[in-house]
Amino acid sequence: MVRSNFFNGKLYQRMSEDLHLGGMSQRTHAGYLRAVRKLADYCQTSPDKITEDQLRRFFLHMKNELNYAYGTLRVSYSGIKFFYTRTCKRHWQTLAQMKLQNAKTLPEVITIPQVHRIIDACRVERIAVYLWTVYSLGLRLDEGCNLQVGDIDAARGWVHVHRGKGAKDRYVPLPTTTLEWLREHWTTHRHPRFLFSADGRRPTQGVGARKQSPTAATPIRPSTVQKAMKSIVEQLNFGKKVSIHTLRHSYATHLLEAGVSLKVIQQYLGHSSLQTGHRREALVGFICI
Repeated sequence: MVRSNFFNGKLYQRMSEDLHLGGMSQRTHAGYLRAVRKLADYCQTSPDKITEDQLRRFFLHMKNELNYAYGTLRVSYSGIKFFYTRTCKRHWQTLAQMKLQNAKTLPEVITIPQVHRIIDACRVERIAVYLWTVYSLGLRLDEGCNLQVGDIDAARGWVHVHRGKGAKDRYVPLPTTTLEWLREHWTTHRHPRFLFSADGRRPTQGVGARKQSPTAATPIRPSTVQKAMKSIVEQLNFGKKVSIHTLRHSYATHLLEAGVSLKVIQQYLGHSSLQTGHRREALVGFICI
């Protein structure tokens, strides 16, 4: 996390602790802190000294000058609102009345052959296995990074997804091909906990060479797989925006096309409710978020 000259020390630590107490996920935790840091940097002062008028100008700056997308605005608004309702309480009408218009767009999806093209384009074995695992299990970015050896129930053919969004656990079916890939991949590092462990230097592999460490204290970093995915899609040039989350959208769409019910897909993706009254494509877009 990048620190700010205007948002640091005890105030930064207090918000971080409040986020932990609120049960926020790692990505939400980082996103909310980043939102307040950007606010403080824009106003050139500590966030506990910012006025409501400065807050209004910051949101207008993001919306009208920077033209931030809805998702970015939503995270910024939620992070700043958290700070001023939990960490540094302010009773401001701007936060109570502000509305963000959600663009009604459908998520991008790719075809099964395009998924295979991405996997085939991977130059690093663990990236290929990671991307296939995320696609074939319908996982989010962090869920794939945090996948552990004990989550795999090979005998029953299921994966227990822990640490999901909203702290929700779920079970998803484990394809035989994915199980075989994970088993083969695990033999390359044999970490007792993580299926995709963090990097570690191996001198025998040459200067600068990196491999997964069997003693790593953390799983693979999200930025590692994001950078790899970005490089691959730029090379393949599908003509659309494709990210790791696109694999999750595509998983849901391909299941729907194969005749799997929306209710079952909803359960596999880890959602507790499903809106009705929309066409099938819109439902896929909804349950993939």
